[in-house]
Amino acid sequence: MFYRLSEQYRYFVHELIVNLQALAIVMERRGYLASCYTCGEDAASASFIISLAPNHLVRFLVSDYGMTWTEIRDDRELMKLEGAEAISQLQELTDAIKHGVADQKVVLPVH
Repeated sequence: MFYRLSEQYRYFVHELIVNLQALAIVMERRGYLASCYTCGEDAASASFIISLAPNHLVRFLVSDYGMTWTEIRDDRELMKLEGAEAISQLQELTDAIKHGVADQKVVLPVH
């Protein structure tokens, strides 16, 4: 059972990385500074970074060890979320892009 769960989690991480890479491309096309770097030959981890406005960055890290969302404004960490909360925050960003908010610079609420 645990081996199966381990494989499912690795598949989930891989799918998340593929989606982060696509999100970075979409955000770049919308005029944002965005990137998604993978680590290792098998791309088992990644770092997604986006500049939402001057001095306002979001970094989403994903690996076999977990995932974190870190929001930084004026070189200060505003928020750090992990696991499901990090993915929910990433979904909020994606929804804002889908609904055209990305045409103006996205300002996410501070939690």
